[in-house]
Amino acid sequence: MDEDWDTLVLLDACRYDMFAERVPFYGELESRISQGSTSEEFLRQNFEDGEFHDTVYVNANVYFPKVGLDQDETFHAVIDLLDEWDEELEIAHPETVTEAAKEAHERYPNKRVIVHYMQPHLPFIGNRGLETRERIGQRNAWIPFRNDATSVSVQELWEGYNENLDIVFNYVSELLDEIDGKVVLSADHGNMVNERQGPIPTRKMFGHPWGVYSPELVRVPWFVIEGGERRTITSDPPVTKQGHSEELVTERLQSLGYRE
Repeated sequence: MDEDWDTLVLLDACRYDMFAERVPFYGELESRISQGSTSEEFLRQNFEDGEFHDTVYVNANVYFPKVGLDQDETFHAVIDLLDEWDEELEIAHPETVTEAAKEAHERYPNKRVIVHYMQPHLPFIGNRGLETRERIGQRNAWIPFRNDATSVSVQELWEGYNENLDIVFNYVSELLDEIDGKVVLSADHGNMVNERQGPIPTRKMFGHPWGVYSPELVRVPWFVIEGGERRTITSDPPVTKQGHSEELVTERLQSLGYRE
């Protein structure tokens, strides 16, 4: 992964075209090919066998502890937010992630910071998306679509998804107001919404299945914001971390619609 940044903001399951249409910031938009079509693949391929003692990871993604990155010595420090869970929305709220990211920048002034939000990934958290979610009646909105068993339209699904992206952009804007240095906005992987995988067409796909490397899933944004004075980055031994129980991780995965 390119390390020419001070802060890397990861949006979860955000495809390039979706990002390009809605990004509200001034910067230079490029793209990258992700090393995975799921969060677990992305985390394993980019970090599992590496050593990033110059980096602090602020995390809201449940697969991060499942892979074991919250307990090993991969990063200098990990700020894991699985305990800061919005039980009603069944997600780590982007406001929580933003506040933790601000604190990380203040506490670790000589470290790179990765901030991993869960939005625009399901579940929907905006007003319109919550209405759609209630009508679908499932934690995982993709399941009824895969089974051709929903009265909700694909357009409504996209509206909820785009609303999630706009919400997280608002919180990213708040973070950008508080930090300096070179910031990159990217994503761990994309998402398929009613598209077919090629070159031999498959049935229409929803979500981001493991091992499927269509452009919708692996082409992600790489949006560069030059933010003034750069950080002086140093590498130091990891600080003590506390992992999460397997039961908590499984519970959080189920909240996101994964069957474990």
